[in-house]
Amino acid sequence: MRIVAVGAQDHELIAGMAEVLIAAFEEHSPDSWTDIPSAVEEIAEGLQPGRIVLAAVGESDVVLGWIGGRFEYARVWELHPLAVDPRHHRKGIGRALVAELERRAKALGCLTLRLGTDDEDDQTSLSGTDLYEDTWEKVRDIRNLRGHAFEFYQRCGYTVVGVIPDANGAGRPDILMAKRLT
Repeated sequence: MRIVAVGAQDHELIAGMAEVLIAAFEEHSPDSWTDIPSAVEEIAEGLQPGRIVLAAVGESDVVLGWIGGRFEYARVWELHPLAVDPRHHRKGIGRALVAELERRAKALGCLTLRLGTDDEDDQTSLSGTDLYEDTWEKVRDIRNLRGHAFEFYQRCGYTVVGVIPDANGAGRPDILMAKRLT
């Protein structure tokens, strides 16, 4: 596997990235990117100036996964999105993409990389609760009920720093995470 920077001229990579994006979010966020045009639109947004898009490619330049990063403000960048082909989960692809994005963002002056990871289908103990009540106790006691990605990000050094209650509908939060890159 190798990680490559993606540009607007990389049409074959972009086509593979679109397929990976749909497959990666199909199970837990099926309304995110439902077809190739919506996935390509998401990738095109990431290819705007001042952003980073990286793809992990295997043999014959098959896209295994990809990641995007964008300047948000001051010294903060956002990791958005991370998509790994479900057939290649747990092979270090996501971790390698995150590490390379962190390296590149840090070289551009980023001190904090942040992300949001939605819980749309009751994967954590935060789902289905009123996060306007006892917010910090619920965040402190978060439990992974069904393989939510927040634990992957914790293993990569990210910390839960907040939540957006009802981000995806009543009782469907966005879990905010961040990592200091210094």
